[in-house]
Amino acid sequence: MELLIVIFIISLIYFLGFGGMEKREKISEILTPLTLKKILTQNPLFARKGTLICINNCHSCYFREDISTPFKPYNGKVNLADAKVYTLNNNNNLQKMDYGRYQDKKICFKFNIYRNGSTSQLIVHTKKGIYFLPAYFGEPTEVTSLQQAKSLWLAHAHDLSRRGDFY
Repeated sequence: MELLIVIFIISLIYFLGFGGMEKREKISEILTPLTLKKILTQNPLFARKGTLICINNCHSCYFREDISTPFKPYNGKVNLADAKVYTLNNNNNLQKMDYGRYQDKKICFKFNIYRNGSTSQLIVHTKKGIYFLPAYFGEPTEVTSLQQAKSLWLAHAHDLSRRGDFY
């Protein structure tokens, strides 16, 4: 009887003390238009600058530090499926980007991070929504339409062109 009580007490202490101490894996964040810069700058492949490209309808992504290094597979989770990327041309009209090919597959997304902390300024349209990714100031923003993203782009361009007014 005493042996059963000792086993019960030891089991109770084990389950109360060590039951909640399980090894948890670090949950990696999913790469989305809103988290691109934050996640890439925390990636071990990142060294102050780099380029991310995605192929296979943006299901497979690759990252490289600079033009002299080869692309390495990005192993994190990616949620950029079927992304369409736009910029504004000289006439301030939306222009869908064509990045060429990598490994004989069409590049659907390309994102640069430069040494000064700036990034590619893009408008990204995915199944989940439309996003404006500013180059210098501010955070990526989810918008309701391509026209709203275009308006944000033009507002940022206007703000940048007036930076000399301070002096």
